[in-house]
Amino acid sequence: MAFLIKTIQFLGGLFIMVGIHELGHLLFAKLFNMRVNSYMIGFPPKLLKFKWGETEYSLGSIPLGGAVQIAGMVDESLDNHHLNHNPEPWEFRSKPAWQRLITILGGIIFNLISGMLIWIGLTYVMGHTYLPKDEVNKYGIVPNAIGSAMGFKTGDKIIKINGADFEDFNNIFAPNLLLSSNSYYTIHREGKLLTLPIPEKIIEDLSNIKTSFFIRPIFPCLIQEVSSNGNAARAGLRAKDEIIELNHQPIFDRIDWPTTVKTCLGKIVEVVYLRNGTKMSTCIEVTEEALGIKWAEPLYRQLNYSFIESIPIGLGKAWAFIQTQSLAIWKLITGKMSIKKSLSGPIGIAQNFGDQFIGYKFWTMVAYLSIGIALVNLLPIPALDGGHALCILYEALSGRKLSDRFLQRIQKLGMIFILLLTLYALGNDIRKLILSS
Repeated sequence: MAFLIKTIQFLGGLFIMVGIHELGHLLFAKLFNMRVNSYMIGFPPKLLKFKWGETEYSLGSIPLGGAVQIAGMVDESLDNHHLNHNPEPWEFRSKPAWQRLITILGGIIFNLISGMLIWIGLTYVMGHTYLPKDEVNKYGIVPNAIGSAMGFKTGDKIIKINGADFEDFNNIFAPNLLLSSNSYYTIHREGKLLTLPIPEKIIEDLSNIKTSFFIRPIFPCLIQEVSSNGNAARAGLRAKDEIIELNHQPIFDRIDWPTTVKTCLGKIVEVVYLRNGTKMSTCIEVTEEALGIKWAEPLYRQLNYSFIESIPIGLGKAWAFIQTQSLAIWKLITGKMSIKKSLSGPIGIAQNFGDQFIGYKFWTMVAYLSIGIALVNLLPIPALDGGHALCILYEALSGRKLSDRFLQRIQKLGMIFILLLTLYALGNDIRKLILSS
């Protein structure tokens, strides 16, 4: 069931992104009086279709892309019948370069705008909930294997990022920070301030274990409430007590609690706790039933915004992601990031959708992917929008139009390259699934 929910979310998100992208091409083409033969989401065979005016609208059964077929354009359809006659006034190739350029970039423009609008809407509806740095630094952090390799130790408190103060604990994991060169954390450890540099290829390490986290806050076993008829109450435990040891086994934080409790089932054991900073102990009977303890939750902070306030904040989030994705793409192109470790295909992307539908997370993913698909399409690769745009720019600047035959050849080469890259990314996905199983 979880797999089905994840798959439906992925396909739904893809449907929205592709639909918006192709709609951008469609509307600009019609704006400039180009004839649009077809608008399709997905690839053949077609599940349904209808014709409205000169354009056929259809939904394909393979939901991994889409296409708008504009008359007189050399595109992925490789239809060359129009090359046998002179350009008609309503064909793509007969229009001025600036109109063709805007039409080609229409999908990218619409994807960028939709991503921005989604972030503005999410900011207005959800506001911003975060865990303050000061709340985490009451107890410090605990690293996983990657965090330990970076130099973190249990109990460290992060004071600054790149020498600047910060408020939101999640800023520690900001992708643009992890992708940047010469970034570092300032930490407090045993009365000293230390600097921990962020490794250049930390993103690759995190990609291999499918997480964006290398440290987490310590959540102590701090009691918020004790049930009056539970074993904890009978043992004398109260609200605000902090349990630090059970049956002579140290309790580091709540992650340790369930495992330690299992080793004590059916026994009466000693529990050591702190009350107002004083260490105390008592005995408690550990049974299959709950002990009657409710843990205190960390104090998250909630910020709410008016619609007007949401606009610059939402745009700021979109711009930050554009910068992050652009930097990641550049590092892949220049070899500073491993394609094998970092590139994901459809399976890898689908893994980012949750096992249950949560509206905020779904639309956040759609915003991420909408902007991501825009930036990828902007690359100057034949068969992508950026490749088409580069040819048009060459024509506009040089005054010489590239031949339709040449455009056909590079279109074929581009399609082969994209197919091979997609297969490689799919292989990466399968490899990561095998390694993680």
